[in-house]
Amino acid sequence: MTKVDLKRDQRTLYAPPAGRYVEVTVPPMRYLAVDGSGRPGCPAYQQAVEALFAAAYAAKFRSKGDLGRDYVVMPLEGLWWSDDMATFRTREKDRWSWTMLIRQPDWLDERTLAAAVEQARAKGRDPAGLLRVLDLDEGRCLQTLHVGSYDDEGPSLAYLHDEHLPGLGLRPTGRHHEIYLSDARRVAPEKLRTILRQPVAPA
Repeated sequence: MTKVDLKRDQRTLYAPPAGRYVEVTVPPMRYLAVDGSGRPGCPAYQQAVEALFAAAYAAKFRSKGDLGRDYVVMPLEGLWWSDDMATFRTREKDRWSWTMLIRQPDWLDERTLAAAVEQARAKGRDPAGLLRVLDLDEGRCLQTLHVGSYDDEGPSLAYLHDEHLPGLGLRPTGRHHEIYLSDARRVAPEKLRTILRQPVAPA
C-alpha cells in the first residue's frame, strides 16, 4: 500500500525559503480543529494537542482499514489571533487565542472524521468536547520558513506587517497561521522549523 505524504506532494505549500516571504495559493483544506486561548503549553493547549493527534491517528487507521489508503499524519498547525495583534510582537502569550489544527486528506469525508472524533472521545482524549471538523479556504497567502525559537518570530512578523505587505499594496485578511515542521519536544529551540503563513488581499 502506497503511503501518501502531502508535505512531499505539495512542496510549494510546505517548503518555503527561510528568510524571505513568497506568495502561494492555498486551496481549500479540511482539518481537525480545537479552539482555545492562553499561552502555548497551558493545560488547555496540551489537551487540545493530545485530542487532535488521537483523532488524527484514528482517522488514519480508518482510512487504511476501510478505504485501503494510507498516509503520513500531517504536522500540528495553529491559527493565532488577539484583540491586540501587537501582543504577538511583544510575546504577551496569555492574551492569545488559537485554533490548533491537523490537516486531513481530501478523500476523508465528514462522516469518517466524525467517527474518528468519537473514537478519540471514547478514549478520554477530548474531555471538553472541543474537537471539530473545520474547512478552511485561505487562498492567496505569503509565507516563509522561520528557523529558531518561537519567541524569535517577532521581527519577521513585524517586517511582514509594517514593511513587506504595505510595500506590495497588500493587507492581512485571515488569521496568522503557523505550521510546526519540528517536534518541540525533540528539537533544540534554535533548530525549530516553522512555516509562518498569512492570508492577504489588495489593500
